[in-house]
Amino acid sequence: MAAESTNKGGTLGRLARRPEMGSFIGTVVVYVFFAALGGAVFLGAPGWSSFLNMAAEIGIIALPVGLLMIAGELDISVGSIMPASSLTVAIISGHYDMPAALGIAAGLGVGLLVGFVNGFLVTRTSIPSLIVTIGTMFAVMGLTLGFTVMIAGSTGVFIVPDPITKTLLGNFVGGMFQVVMFWWAGFIVIIYYLLHIHPWGNWIYALGGDRESARNAGIPTRQLTIGLYMLSGFASAFVGVTQVLTYQSAQVLAGQSFIFNSIMCVVIGGVLLTGGAGSVVGIVLGTLTFAIVNQGIFFSGLDPNIGSVIIGALLLAAVLSNDTFRAMALNYAAKKK
Repeated sequence: MAAESTNKGGTLGRLARRPEMGSFIGTVVVYVFFAALGGAVFLGAPGWSSFLNMAAEIGIIALPVGLLMIAGELDISVGSIMPASSLTVAIISGHYDMPAALGIAAGLGVGLLVGFVNGFLVTRTSIPSLIVTIGTMFAVMGLTLGFTVMIAGSTGVFIVPDPITKTLLGNFVGGMFQVVMFWWAGFIVIIYYLLHIHPWGNWIYALGGDRESARNAGIPTRQLTIGLYMLSGFASAFVGVTQVLTYQSAQVLAGQSFIFNSIMCVVIGGVLLTGGAGSVVGIVLGTLTFAIVNQGIFFSGLDPNIGSVIIGALLLAAVLSNDTFRAMALNYAAKKK
């Protein structure tokens, strides 16, 4: 019995020292809090569909943004890639009535192209990634606005997707849950494999820990950085594609909120802004926490203005708790040596 108790204690101790534990506690606390205020409606399908639909869209973008932050980089251009990809699909398959597959391919191509430009500029210049991606964000926004007005004569374009495309990318399951949730699950599995199972994961952590040492160790830092930016661009474009097929319209200014929302989800999930630490599980938990708070405000009947206060306090609490759990893990590792 003593051995069994010790084993359980050791298991619980290891779990408590996991970097994701702070994110997990935060998710549970905010859900219980808003469940108590929101009642049966928040606990039922309306509440779950509300925050899961939101989490899925932000989560698809937050995952590769999290990889970039673990690698010591930032991507602010995601908010401009989304409307650019949405409008590309809407113009090609809506305005010009061309095949949906062509519009979707072009929309995803926009994300890959912008991601490549971001990665190329970051790796070939000494300009910080924050400045580079802010520059590409405004450039893409300007090009999107100019081409949309020139082609469609307005800042918005409508589209009527075919049934198959609508079902795969823009449908509501049971009338409440967006099909994008299943795509989010797919992204989670793929990103988890890349970061925690495939050798590239160690490269990403090494890149965020010390780029020069990683390069000296033979890691292809330039190719890896460009690849991560292209993955981020692709994910942002994918969300833009699903949005235009779900709501059957695209607007030039859509997607701006995703810039800092995705970064907040990543930080709440335990990823360091300085790079070198983080996990996919933490990012998913941070995304769920953020979505629960946002939608919980609505279901609880609280003043919407309080939402920003709660999110700000949650962000600070998450950073402090993540630092605490990370310090526990480092102290434990030092004692084991």
